Amino acid sequence: MKSEAIKKKKAAAKPQTLSQRLMGSPTQIWRSKLSWRITLVVFLTIMTVQASIMSVTLRDYEAARIAELVESARSAIVPSLEGSVTDLYASPVSDATANRLITTTKLNGLAVYSTDLNLLRTFGEPTALTLRDQSSIGKTFRSADGKSYETVFRPSALGRPYLIVARMDSSTIQPQVFAYVKQTITIMLLMSAFVTTVLMLALGRWLLEPILFLRGNLLRASENPENPRIEASPFDKTDEIGVAIEISTKLIKQNADNIKRIKSAAEDQIHKLAYYDTLTSLPNRTLFLLSLNEKTRSRDNENVTRFAVITMDLDHFKDINDTMGHNIGDAILRAVGKRLRASLPESAIVARSGEDEFAITMPLSGDTTTARDIAERVIGVIRAEPFKVFNEMFQIRASIGVATYPDDGIDPDQVLKNADIALNRAKEEGRDLIKEYSEDFDRAVQQRFQMLRDLREAMEKRQLALYYQPQLDLNTGTVIGAEALLRWFKPDNSKQGGTFISPADFVPIAEQSGLIVPIGEWVMRTACETAVEWHKQGREIRIAVNVSGAQFYQSDIVSYTSKVLAETGLPPHLLELEVTESVFMEDIQHTISILQNLHGLGVELAIDDFGTGYSSLSYLRQFPIDRLKIDQSFIRNALNNSDDAAIARTIVALGHSLNLKVIAEGVETLEHEKFLREQGCDEVQGFRYSRPVPKDKFNEFVGGYAGSLEVFDKSA
Repeated sequence: MKSEAIKKKKAAAKPQTLSQRLMGSPTQIWRSKLSWRITLVVFLTIMTVQASIMSVTLRDYEAARIAELVESARSAIVPSLEGSVTDLYASPVSDATANRLITTTKLNGLAVYSTDLNLLRTFGEPTALTLRDQSSIGKTFRSADGKSYETVFRPSALGRPYLIVARMDSSTIQPQVFAYVKQTITIMLLMSAFVTTVLMLALGRWLLEPILFLRGNLLRASENPENPRIEASPFDKTDEIGVAIEISTKLIKQNADNIKRIKSAAEDQIHKLAYYDTLTSLPNRTLFLLSLNEKTRSRDNENVTRFAVITMDLDHFKDINDTMGHNIGDAILRAVGKRLRASLPESAIVARSGEDEFAITMPLSGDTTTARDIAERVIGVIRAEPFKVFNEMFQIRASIGVATYPDDGIDPDQVLKNADIALNRAKEEGRDLIKEYSEDFDRAVQQRFQMLRDLREAMEKRQLALYYQPQLDLNTGTVIGAEALLRWFKPDNSKQGGTFISPADFVPIAEQSGLIVPIGEWVMRTACETAVEWHKQGREIRIAVNVSGAQFYQSDIVSYTSKVLAETGLPPHLLELEVTESVFMEDIQHTISILQNLHGLGVELAIDDFGTGYSSLSYLRQFPIDRLKIDQSFIRNALNNSDDAAIARTIVALGHSLNLKVIAEGVETLEHEKFLREQGCDEVQGFRYSRPVPKDKFNEFVGGYAGSLEVFDKSA
């Protein structure tokens, strides 16, 4: 029993053939909403037409029944008329005759009139019609309940010169009319149903079946447009419906073919976008890793078990994009990719792994014994000759990181990561270099990550502090300012309770990570709050705050500076922002705009470490700055190195020629001070006067300071 049920279920699940579907089409037709709509419209149309016809024939039918009643009454009266016509005022109907007519016929009453409208005699029920003039002769009367009907028989109808008003029983006419209506309606319904059925069968065969067939094909095509299960049309292809079905079948097949083509093209395009670089047509980083994974898993050739993995970065490529435009940069990238691909064997995989980065892997076999050999070949290819782009020659240099599988890792991802680490070390050490991966590099990276985590924790736990180094007027010896310097005391379990982390160690990491922006904002606010305290104590001490490149370009430093000044109440002229020379030169127009907006706030501006970078004098004149700060390296070596001394003298002279103040840092001895005094330097700071100290120590220094540089002379 169970197997039979399963067989039945499977049989029911099998798709019907076209002939089976057509055999069941009458059922489908009557289940169709369209069929019911057509049926209803046809049925109601036939019913409406027949109802209109019946409304006309109904009146005729009723009139015919009344005419029959009148004729039967006349036929009964005429033979019953008696007497001669000599006496025109004598009733031609006797009482006996009248009683017989009333009892044996439909007559209920009679009124006999002479031709001059004199009432001669009445019999039976009184009549409603009264003949008073000639106009009343042609009237008829029917009672409200339809049971009585009265008419006037004229002499022509009687054959005698009399007028007789006959009252007749018409109670049977209304049932006859109702029976007629019922019969007619029945016939109408049967006829409508018959015509509708015949019409629907015809429509079903010639219209609805083809439509349902077309609908089925379209449904199957919508369910699986790529591979539609459509069947050939069994209908006449010469009529309109057959032609429409044939066209739809062709369109479905064309659509399926188009979908397959589009899908195939889309898959190819998606694959290309997912695994290839659109600019150079080289594999991208994803495909490079997949290929590297595949090669490392392959052991078909036992001699090929080691691979070189090389990552290469074009040096200063951003400068080319910024100065020459992205069209030039893109052309150079394409040219680099072509040159690399052409210079390496087919066994090598060359990929573009980043904006200006390329990755290369190649089996180490035969004459190529080390990964560095391949790296030397790659860097030689780049250095070989300049790249010609749009009639311009570009000498490109590259930094290269090298790792070897499996020496530097058995996971291809890790090997590529190690090559990236070596590449970063090459860029840090001056670029245009080849660096092979070393575990020391990885440890250095881990140390930087740990330093970054510790620095974030230091911010959260308020371990950062500001120290202040006095700035003095070289002519008067007055303390005129203080530079706010960031310090980090990291607590630990040592006897000292912690250690100071050098700014040289953590500031570059903060700048690379972008953490310098919130740190710099904290430094500015804290320094301004300290300067406000000094101002309230009657000390006009200018506070100098260093601003990093990230702060200068990544944050809205103008808005933040204005906000801090407003919230702390510090007079703007007591705040000086120091920005290094290299930061100024990154984007000249943007720099000028920011400096002008800052200067508009009333704060003072200084170029820090002046002389260590390259500044165009034409641009320097446009900067709204107040002060040049000579880098401490020139001051410390000025007494022993004539070049550094010359640079220091030149900076002082340049600053004064531009009406700028000049401050020197790194003043450690009396000889340094005398040298600067001879050059006409305006302001100084350095260990000769004070190391950077906490706020309370700075306050002690200022409070105990006599206001003269002689005290330092004695100590010297």
